[in-house]
Formats: sequence, structure tokens, C-alpha cells
Amino acid sequence: MEAAILEHYRKTGTYTYAGAYGDYFRSLPDDIPTLGRLICSQVIHRVTLMEGNTNANAGLLYGDMNRYPWYRMRCEDDVLLTAPAMTAELFRMDGRGFVRDRRVEDKIVVTCRYVSVLMSAILKAKGIPARCRAGFAPYFREGVSMDHWINQYYSQEEGRWITFDADGFYEEGGMPLSQYDIPSDCFDWVADSYLSVRRGETDGKQFLYADRAGTRSLPALIRYLIYDFHALMNQELTYTFLPSWLDDRLDRLTEEELRELDRLAGWLSEPDRYFRELCAFWEQERKFRILHSPLVGA
Repeated sequence: MEAAILEHYRKTGTYTYAGAYGDYFRSLPDDIPTLGRLICSQVIHRVTLMEGNTNANAGLLYGDMNRYPWYRMRCEDDVLLTAPAMTAELFRMDGRGFVRDRRVEDKIVVTCRYVSVLMSAILKAKGIPARCRAGFAPYFREGVSMDHWINQYYSQEEGRWITFDADGFYEEGGMPLSQYDIPSDCFDWVADSYLSVRRGETDGKQFLYADRAGTRSLPALIRYLIYDFHALMNQELTYTFLPSWLDDRLDRLTEEELRELDRLAGWLSEPDRYFRELCAFWEQERKFRILHSPLVGA
């Protein structure tokens, strides 16, 4: 692996910069599965909270959801955007910091993107090349691949990127998946999935964006193509952000615009091989970086 690529993924962005928590992050476990289980003990996914003590939480892996305070937000994605923000809130509620026996009442409610950001921030603080990846997971519901964020870190010992998913106690829940070393073919990488749908090789309806609007196929894949691109550039966008030219028109792109996305997807399918092309595209194609959100116009 080129030194420049590894150095790029040691760097942080707005969301993964540790700030005042650098020393604390470095004090956390170095073993990735141990660290992942620790981080998972600090959070509740909004779906887990909504479903209560059923489904993935039937065995109370995440704690008794009936104990979650009625006055707390049902999802804190909108207010805890960065790793330091999440960490500060966790310390505010329990001064011990990241502990396995954190009470349900003192956990934060965030989704997979936020767990991914926190894991990357900790690994980067330790000097380990790490990156968030946005794509689709086929291991939650049969016949459906759900939008999902995971992580990769570079193992110097093994000379490869190791893919892992710390957003749940999946192994403890009986899922037949090695979640801390996920085989490449067990995750639907968004670039490959997008190109397969564009070529007519795959039915895009299996790819679902969990916006409660039933968004599937190319609109879901294009959204995550942008997220994966930004994540690989160390800018892990949250769900309310998209480039202005794409906002509210993911299902109405011209063939010329789709061909431009085809080119980007080709590079994203092998991000290390095409690292220089991705970096050049990032610097030159401004419309992919001018963002729109509910409070920020173009």
C-alpha cells in the first residue's frame, strides 16, 4: 500500500478530529473487536429504541428500552454530528466515559454513520489508517440490502484493509457473520452495486434507503455513492447533506449526469488503485462539494 494513501487515512476531517479527546481516544483498547463492543455499549440505534425489547433486542443485548427516559430525543443524529460531540455527551451523562456497564438512560441514540465516525476518530487518534465506508448491508433482512455505514482499517501485519461493522452486537445476537473481519462479498459496496444496476445486471429494488419513504434503486444508490466518495475524502456527510445539484432530483438525472456518476463509481470501486483520480476529482469538480441542507443553501 502506498505511503501517501495510508497517510491520507490517518488524517481527520471535521467529523473525526478528536480535539481535546485525543489522549482519551488513545487510551482506549487497541484490539478492534474489544473496542467495537465498547463503543456499541455507549449507543442505542433509533430502530432498536423504536422496536423496544423485541427483534434484535429480544435478549436485551442493548439493555431494557423501557428504561429510556421519555423526555430524551428519540434520535440525536441532528445534534451530535462529530466524534467530540458524541464523546462530550457521553461524558456529561456518565463521567466514567466509555464503559461496558453504561445505563440505558445514559446512552446516546444515533445511527450507523455516527458509530462509524466515532470508530474512525478513535483509530485515527491512535495513528491507525482508518476510513468510514457508506454502502448497503444484505445481512439485516432477507431479500433487502439496507443502507449502512461501516469501517475499514489498515492492518500493517496483514498488509490489507480489514472491513468491520461495530454498529451492533451481531455475533452475540446469532448473526452468522464475522463482523470484525467482514469478507468483501458479504457487503454490497455502493459503487459496484450502482454500476451493476446501471448495466441492467441487478434489480435495483433490493437496495433500500431507510428514509421511511421506500426509496430504492438508483436514487438510493446515488445518495450513497456521494456519501462513500465524501467519506473516502475524510468528510463523512450526515444524511441531511447532498451536493446542491443532486438535492431533490436523484430520480430525475439526465443520462449525461448519470454517465458522470458512472465514471466516479468506476474509481470508487477500487479506491486505492484510483486514489489519485479520486483526489483530483475532489479538487476539481466543485459541484460535488457544494452542499445543500435544510439550513444551508448553495
